[in-house]
Amino acid sequence: MKICIINGPNLNLLGTREPSVYGKSSFEIYLEELKSNFPEVEFSYFQSNVEGELINKLHEIGFSSDGIVMNAGAYTHTSIGIADAVKAISTPVIEVHISNTHSRESFRHNSYLAPVAKGIIIGFGMDSYRLGVQSFLK
Repeated sequence: MKICIINGPNLNLLGTREPSVYGKSSFEIYLEELKSNFPEVEFSYFQSNVEGELINKLHEIGFSSDGIVMNAGAYTHTSIGIADAVKAISTPVIEVHISNTHSRESFRHNSYLAPVAKGIIIGFGMDSYRLGVQSFLK
């Protein structure tokens, strides 16, 4: 099974950015944990702070992967382009968020991805990614 994890803006700063909200671990360290917990999964990982690069990656892998676990960061709440890209591909996408977006600022309560995603997992810290991966293994 091939699963790609895509992270959007500012998630390259995990471990240093607002550790009280996002934790103290980098995503790369957590990715190694995921790989060891799911040896049957072939993981790929992509992170960008640029909206168009995220769209290009969805187009690139969106017909050949078994699943995509995506944390679009702030683009979740602003990007119709990313939502259109998710809608256009055949690979299912699970939207994930580390924090509970509904307990934060009101602009974070809206997701353009939610209507086109297979499902949403929010508020479980880095474990949101694990839960997203598990959803493809059932």
